Amino acid sequence: MTDSSGTTPLWLRIAQLAPIRLAVLGLLLLGCLAFSNTFLEQNKAVPLQAIMAVAGMVALAMWIYVGFARYVEQREPADLALGPMPRELGLGLVLGTALYTCSVLILMAIGVMRIEGVNPPVFMLPAIAMALSSGFLEELLFRGALFRIVEQWLGSWISVFVSSVVFGVVHLMNPAATITGAIFISVEAGVLLAAAYMLTRRLWLGIGFHISWNYTQSAVFSGVVSGSVADPGLFKTVMTGPDLLTGGSFGLEASLIACLLCTTAGTILVMRAVSRGQVMQPFWSRTQPEIATSSERSLIEQPPA
Repeated sequence: MTDSSGTTPLWLRIAQLAPIRLAVLGLLLLGCLAFSNTFLEQNKAVPLQAIMAVAGMVALAMWIYVGFARYVEQREPADLALGPMPRELGLGLVLGTALYTCSVLILMAIGVMRIEGVNPPVFMLPAIAMALSSGFLEELLFRGALFRIVEQWLGSWISVFVSSVVFGVVHLMNPAATITGAIFISVEAGVLLAAAYMLTRRLWLGIGFHISWNYTQSAVFSGVVSGSVADPGLFKTVMTGPDLLTGGSFGLEASLIACLLCTTAGTILVMRAVSRGQVMQPFWSRTQPEIATSSERSLIEQPPA
């Protein structure tokens, strides 16, 4: 069956509605993330096997994302364009490493954190799979699907709020999660990662940040990653002090120091996105979509079937 113009099948017009796209693409990507996390938990002792499995799952998730964009959303997935990837992915890797390292240096300077020894470099290997899984799969899910689709529907500011809150709530599922940690990660990481997408209109910057933050936290400084179990990394670190500074069982994301640094970085990216006109209005106040690509524009302007 086709619509009145005889060009677009009715089922496709229904599938292109924002809530339907969000539900279908979100569930597919969530399945990839859940499988990856389960496999990682079961194969901690075999890091090379875990890395290969995660690489395969990332490839599958990327294939799903690109295929969904082309055949359901009827757009080219410019948010995964390969041309800007080296620069933006590299910048994200540097930014994530720098922000976490700065947090550590501040905590060491005030006497909250200290390094008591060094492990063999092989201790840095197991965290690779975890960092790749969270960096690629969570960004595809939370920014590529959730933030992007809600933004096209309800505008940038509502989407920043929604995606940040959901990102924090999901981390409450981790074994040592805390309410404070979920709130902090919603603010600091939710805003920063959404701003990275707003500014570039691509996923690479956020993926790079996500990978390097988690990897530096676990593989380098032996920290707890978002309420998960801490594994030993390169440096043997000890933190003593109030949870507001150490992050407690949730890890450094729940530290006031990390929150201030990451939120400041996110605010700077948001301001740059605003200055470049990269803010999308909600559908009820939109005269014409100024940010979306031509293929995305058809989805924004298209009325319900």
